[in-house]
Amino acid sequence: MKKGTRNALLGFIAGAAAGTLTGILIAPDKGSKTRKDISKKVKNASKDLTETLNEKVDKLKDQVNEVIKETRGKAKKAEEKVKEKVEEKVSAAKE
Repeated sequence: MKKGTRNALLGFIAGAAAGTLTGILIAPDKGSKTRKDISKKVKNASKDLTETLNEKVDKLKDQVNEVIKETRGKAKKAEEKVKEKVEEKVSAAKE
């Protein structure tokens, strides 16, 4: 993962944690309501983080698949060139 992406994710997590902690400290509600609110916020943050990570994983998969496709194409071309050279050498040896 790129350093900037990692820092952004860490910043997101730290911000969510700081916001939750601030909410707990200044909450005028009953403990049970505060716990429900915290639980809801944590679930939402977790959902957002999961979605972000899934998007990053999908993007990485696409990039890897593209590299594989390009590499296979290059390998196929190299294989064809080697076959041509071998055939040339075999023909030359027969003459």
